[in-house]
Amino acid sequence: MDNNGNHGKPLKVVGKPFRKVDARAKCTGQTKFADDIFLPRMLSCKILRSHHPHALIKNIDVSKALGTPGVVAVITGRDLPIPYGILPVSQDELALCIDKVRFIGDPVAAVAAIDEDVAFDAMNLIEVTYERLNTISSIEEGVMIDEPRIHEYGEGGNVHKKVSLEFGEVEEGFAEADLIREDTFFYEGNTHLPMEQHAAVAHFDSDQKLTLWSATQTPHYVHRALTKVLEIPASHIRVIATPNGGGFGGKSDPFNHEIIVSKLAMITGRPVKCTLTREEVFYCHRGRHPVLMHVKTGVKKDGAITAMHFKSFLDGGAYGSYGVASTFYTGALQTVTYEVPRYKFDGLRVFTNKPPCGPKRGHGTPQPRYALEVQLDKIAEELSLDPAEMRRAHLVKPNSITANYLRIGSMGLGACIDKIVAGSDWKNKFSWPVTEPGAVATGSNGDLSVPGAVATGSNGDLSVPGAVATGSKDSSTNGNRKLPYGKGIGIACSSYICGAGLPIYWNNMPQSGVQLRLDRQGGVCVMCGSVDIGQGSDSILAYIVAEVLGIDPFDIRVVTADTDLTPVDLGSYSSRVTLMTGNAAIQAAERARELLVMAVAEKLGAPIENISLAERRVFDVENPEVGVSFAEAVVLAESKFGTIGTVGSYTPPRSPGRYKGAGVGPSRAYCYSAAIAEVDVDASTGIVT
Repeated sequence: MDNNGNHGKPLKVVGKPFRKVDARAKCTGQTKFADDIFLPRMLSCKILRSHHPHALIKNIDVSKALGTPGVVAVITGRDLPIPYGILPVSQDELALCIDKVRFIGDPVAAVAAIDEDVAFDAMNLIEVTYERLNTISSIEEGVMIDEPRIHEYGEGGNVHKKVSLEFGEVEEGFAEADLIREDTFFYEGNTHLPMEQHAAVAHFDSDQKLTLWSATQTPHYVHRALTKVLEIPASHIRVIATPNGGGFGGKSDPFNHEIIVSKLAMITGRPVKCTLTREEVFYCHRGRHPVLMHVKTGVKKDGAITAMHFKSFLDGGAYGSYGVASTFYTGALQTVTYEVPRYKFDGLRVFTNKPPCGPKRGHGTPQPRYALEVQLDKIAEELSLDPAEMRRAHLVKPNSITANYLRIGSMGLGACIDKIVAGSDWKNKFSWPVTEPGAVATGSNGDLSVPGAVATGSNGDLSVPGAVATGSKDSSTNGNRKLPYGKGIGIACSSYICGAGLPIYWNNMPQSGVQLRLDRQGGVCVMCGSVDIGQGSDSILAYIVAEVLGIDPFDIRVVTADTDLTPVDLGSYSSRVTLMTGNAAIQAAERARELLVMAVAEKLGAPIENISLAERRVFDVENPEVGVSFAEAVVLAESKFGTIGTVGSYTPPRSPGRYKGAGVGPSRAYCYSAAIAEVDVDASTGIVT
């Protein structure tokens, strides 16, 4: 494939309008989600959660709950004392809190009972005595207030992670600039809302083997967490990711309810199910971080960036989750869209007494992208440049390395910009308003004002100064516009990784694996550890294998995310499955194809290079009528080579970066997007449409 995405031969399956392979089952209600699983003698679990944002646990009395008819078991944090977390540097969560709660919704105790109603009633009989602590509720407080500490680890006080990186002589770049602009932005944060709530079912059998069915995006990492916290061998644990009713990153962590039902199943010897309420899903959170950002950018008169200094302050909530990576990501990908020859990044994540933030849809990158894209528009206005043309003129070049050592391969952002500019009639709609001479903005953020600058304190070296606007125009004035008053048009671009270049636990093993098995009737089974969370990855893998083997995608059965049956895949996150698991599937399918080709070539007496696979046939391309069916080819190959099973794996190339933090940002490929929005503003009501 070349840099424009063109393949050497026409594709017959990939890119064609096939229905999804699981569409019929989902449309007819046959798909079994985690909450649809019912096992004999199964118990229901309910979790008691804190009503305080920050407090010491002085006592927990479970006697009334234990005495309730129908209650089989009650557990507290003393039963699960080992901490866990998704990142090795942030093993700071407990399945049930022992000494302290850190946000409203932190789990304290759990009940297993004969049904959900009994479990709920018993849960409410548990009496917890708390000693309330002062609350840390904002980024500013997290920076300024050292005590009480939410955690006893980190960078001091309530700072979880501090990052400072510089690439090139940034001050020299600012000295070369014709214009320097500084702006402060605040992104409020948000959370996921998958149709399916988190749910898990655990069963501990007579052979002392644990099976967990869970609506998770990362069965491999859940498997690791269970092994650690429950202290049982990994070989005794099986994790099955059920069909997933949406994830968006919110099901990427190991969660306390998964560990709790597993422990209760071990104690009671009975299956245990826990399905979270919608309210509890919000407690699990892992949503997009609120981020306070300060951006200083130097540009030439044509809009070319000479230097950038980006500061980000993240409200991480009560636990680490993916937060260390998210902190790096708020700075790492600023360089993969536009040329930034000199770049400095300072990042800081604080703990607050809120539900923990995590990797929602873009994992730390939409917030800084919002800030940079808005600032670029402000710069374009100051320079009287077309913002679409300014962006288009200064894109990162394909097959290049950025200032922070990210390797760019193909670069499709230019094509995205061209398409949206043409499709929106941008040239005939966009214009800057005419301003009064010498007019300046009342603040560099206009209506996007943020609270006062972060005060200095224990982290004064990363304090955010007040925003500075260097001669910015007042966009509220009227002039000769191409669009009528109250109408506007704007552009923004973005980018993201196609899978992280390094796994969470660094090693040299493949990040994705696929096994293929061919049966004598022409069916193909694809086994992989990735999870379809609604993005259609099961269908994509079927299409890929069908393309290589020349069969119909509905001849393929995709078996996914079962740690006993499928090869390791690190999970469905960071837009990684199509690229990484897809490449593993190509490798496995090509190895199977080789066996079929050799067997059929021998039967037909034709050169191997003449054998082709298409339309469920294997044939001689020079005489297409001469060939065999795909099923016959499998029989021939099995007769010659034995059972036909092949494997494929994928490991992305390593980044050239050799600095602390270089593991965040590298990717085998970057995906790009651009959008234009046209809006109407009702001047009397302020309603935007």
